[in-house]
Amino acid sequence: MSNSTPVRGLGGRRMDPKYVKRRQRGVAVLIASIILIIGAIIYIGVQFSGGSGGSRDFEGSGNGTYQLVEIPEGSAVSLLGPELAERGIVKTDGAFQTAAANNPNAGSIQPGFYRLQEEMSAASAVQALLDPANQVDMLDIHGGSTLLDVRVIAGQTRQGIYSQISSVTCTQGSTNCISASDLQQAGATASLDTLGVPDWAREAVTARGNDPKRLEGLIVPGRYVVNPQMNAEEILTDLVTRSANQFNESGIVDRAAALNLTPYQLLIAASLVEREAPAGDFDKVARVILNRLEEPMRLEFDSTVNYGLEDVEVATTDEDRARVTPWNTYAMDGLPATPIAAASMEAISAMENPAEGNWLFFVTVDQDGTTLFNDTFEDHLRDTQQALNSGVLDTNR
Repeated sequence: MSNSTPVRGLGGRRMDPKYVKRRQRGVAVLIASIILIIGAIIYIGVQFSGGSGGSRDFEGSGNGTYQLVEIPEGSAVSLLGPELAERGIVKTDGAFQTAAANNPNAGSIQPGFYRLQEEMSAASAVQALLDPANQVDMLDIHGGSTLLDVRVIAGQTRQGIYSQISSVTCTQGSTNCISASDLQQAGATASLDTLGVPDWAREAVTARGNDPKRLEGLIVPGRYVVNPQMNAEEILTDLVTRSANQFNESGIVDRAAALNLTPYQLLIAASLVEREAPAGDFDKVARVILNRLEEPMRLEFDSTVNYGLEDVEVATTDEDRARVTPWNTYAMDGLPATPIAAASMEAISAMENPAEGNWLFFVTVDQDGTTLFNDTFEDHLRDTQQALNSGVLDTNR
């Protein structure tokens, strides 16, 4: 027999004490669970509201104080929320996530730097990221671009890379406007180690001394996000280092060796392709370069004459073609001493995969860019006359 004292339930019904204890434990667990759930709800509510007793979101479009915010390449806009909350741009990450989820265009926000105000409503912050006016301009370097500006006779000055960088740092509201002259100074004097100049280019770059053009060709054409809070040297270091990595990852050392060129010489030749060849003719101009080097025969490219001049046009003069410079291929054998422009990966590939042909001459014969290639000088003279007749080689000197 059990020694337990019987327990009576409602209506006087006898109940087993063991059952009563199990029931009491179950009630205790249920109460504890309810308390935990309530606590969790309160905690989440406080976090969601941005603090005890406060709203989870700011009101309005900001307080007039701007901060610079970056969305890195390959990053999702949702990852920006915690940083915006920490910096006081939005009140809570939760509010920003909700606003981003509710805006159907949020997925189209582009990487880059944006100027956002402090204390913005989350919806305003998302909308500001969608407004191109708030984005710091991208640096867009085209193939054939030069570091310095090019003054075209009877035409517009072509902005150089230094000036382009200056432009993207000197936009409205900028507090760190960097001048083209500051960039030239950094390009001319900064340590090659600091700048990240690749090993295969250092001897040639060092030979140029403090020439602000010594980094010519070492920045790969493309669109870049430039941090406008960096100084001149830091920006150039970022661009040159990224470009060096791209060159090396492309296998430029082995690709050049296959052509019996150094990597720097391959870059020089590709820059000539950029400056001489119309779109679609890269591989043909590359073949002319290789054919002339093999002859051997002077390249005699007008682009190399113009690179050493302060004012340029398509038609060069006899006097200019006679000038001895490190680049003028009318007055020297072989390739110029340095690249004469930024060379794209397409131009480098054209040198590696030139068209088949015995051409030694080419000339653009009309304003549409039609270019004719020839094996003989006599045929080249005939086509040059066609270019003269069409006005392509007219001079404004």
